[in-house]
Amino acid sequence: MGDRETEEGTTMKTTEKENNMENSEKHETNDDPKIIHRGWKVMPFIIGNETFEKLGAIGTLANLLVYLTTVFNLKNITAANIINIFSGSTNFATLLGAFFSDTYFGRYNTLAFCTITSFLGLLGIQLTAVFKNLHPPHCAKESIKCKEPTTGQMAFLISGFGLLLIGAAGVRPCNLAFGVDQFNPKTDSGKKGINSFFNWYFFTFTFAQMVSLTLIVYIQSNVSWAIGLGIPAALMLIACVLFFMGGKLYVKVKPSGSPITSIFQVLVVAIKRRRLSLPSQHPMLSLFDYVPPMSINSKLPYTYQFRVLDKAAMITSQDKINPDGSAADPWSLCSIQQVEELKCLVRVLPIWFSAILYHLVIVQQHTLLVFQALQSNRRMGNTDFKIPGASYTVFLMLSMTLWLPIYDRIVVPCLRRFTEKEAGITVLQRIGVGIFLGILSILVSAFVETQRRHLALTKPIGMQPRKGAISSMSGFWLVPQLILAGFAETFTAVGQIEFYYKQFPENMKSIGGSLFYCGMAGSSYLSAFLVSVVHRTTSKSATGNWLPEDLNKGRLEYFYYMIAGIEVLNFVYFLMFSKWYKYRETISSSSSSIGSP
Repeated sequence: MGDRETEEGTTMKTTEKENNMENSEKHETNDDPKIIHRGWKVMPFIIGNETFEKLGAIGTLANLLVYLTTVFNLKNITAANIINIFSGSTNFATLLGAFFSDTYFGRYNTLAFCTITSFLGLLGIQLTAVFKNLHPPHCAKESIKCKEPTTGQMAFLISGFGLLLIGAAGVRPCNLAFGVDQFNPKTDSGKKGINSFFNWYFFTFTFAQMVSLTLIVYIQSNVSWAIGLGIPAALMLIACVLFFMGGKLYVKVKPSGSPITSIFQVLVVAIKRRRLSLPSQHPMLSLFDYVPPMSINSKLPYTYQFRVLDKAAMITSQDKINPDGSAADPWSLCSIQQVEELKCLVRVLPIWFSAILYHLVIVQQHTLLVFQALQSNRRMGNTDFKIPGASYTVFLMLSMTLWLPIYDRIVVPCLRRFTEKEAGITVLQRIGVGIFLGILSILVSAFVETQRRHLALTKPIGMQPRKGAISSMSGFWLVPQLILAGFAETFTAVGQIEFYYKQFPENMKSIGGSLFYCGMAGSSYLSAFLVSVVHRTTSKSATGNWLPEDLNKGRLEYFYYMIAGIEVLNFVYFLMFSKWYKYRETISSSSSSIGSP
């Protein structure tokens, strides 16, 4: 009897073991084939797509300001505001793109749809240059007043902008993450591949900027707008083809839900429970402490900042807990982990606002500087070759490209000896240095504009059609301000990306990337607002309009000095909040789950 029971027990254990092995094999056969990280084998498709996509988008947007003023006969202020609003809208739309990608469609489907949409947008804009009935008639040089575009012509152009906006909303927050998805982060080769991919990604972005701001802009300005805008559309079509060629080889991560939902849950529950009283001692004893077992987020320690949000995690007698430890109704009770994740976002917001003000400097180097260049001497030496006005921005990119390796290989090791910090200085210190350099850049812009205007009034070398005299000042005098702006970007822009990446929980990285673009969007909107207000206000003043069509009749340097004043106040504001800021910790890096007050 005992032997039979033992035999039956052994048989049951063997059967159980076989079932477990069978289940394991099923798991391997069902799941693993879906997650084959091919790494560099699919990079020709992804990096090729990235390169041609950037060439297409930047090749069109880089010179769009000149296109609006010369082909569509729009005024400088109107064109600048359209560009600023469009840039701001595309950057803000990345937040929606990240949300829909994470929650519903996944990165592959989002990129597939938005890449095609971008191509259609570029094609639409190119058609406005090809067909005469889609843009106003050409305005002769001697004409004082040019015919403005019709409502239909502007509607067709804006529809192209709209398609580009939808495309950018999905491409910008997803393309970098999609490339990283192709490498296995658990292997050494995968980690090295991710690091190399980051380098290649930023290289392709810089390469696209260089080609767009030189070759494509030159063709648009000196050969033909139809051809110059057709090239980016064709390049975007190549990007679409390359992307779909690797469709069966990609790792396609399924959408797992957006952290934005969790953020709203905490806010809604905190508002519902606003009348509850917070415990004065041992707050964790009355808070719902739960982390889903499959969560990719590190456990965050409790912090005493923004304690009003803790009410969302206070357990009451009405709250029900599921057998697995989760809340029965996540819209009635949130975990302290969710609250701390929201606190990470709230702590970052003051720094993010400072970045919005900082980017005002960079926005001017992409908009108003073009008008400065057009009324400067753009000839290369004694030749007849003229540098296109929009191409001067390439010096900003060059300074970034040259300074980044110098900073990484020379400056950081030197700083490390004094500070004993791995990065030489903290991320916030790096951002602060960039804000200071931005102040210097805009001050140089004001000084150069004073000289340009003086020489335009005293020693002009010609006339720009309908815009005024061309200054004898060489356009190369615009380069110093661009170099300083490039240095500022290597500190503040790169520092911001690193800051958001390190300070957000693992599942909020896409929000961090979107927040960076939203900051630039805020700068574009704010710049458009300031330009409009200054233009309307000063046009009625005794001193005259600061921002007229003819810069020689205005006071653009005053506008720059105003931006510089804003930046000085922003620098003081940033120093205050950077001192207040507390870097994110995890349970593994914190000695206790209860933070010190």
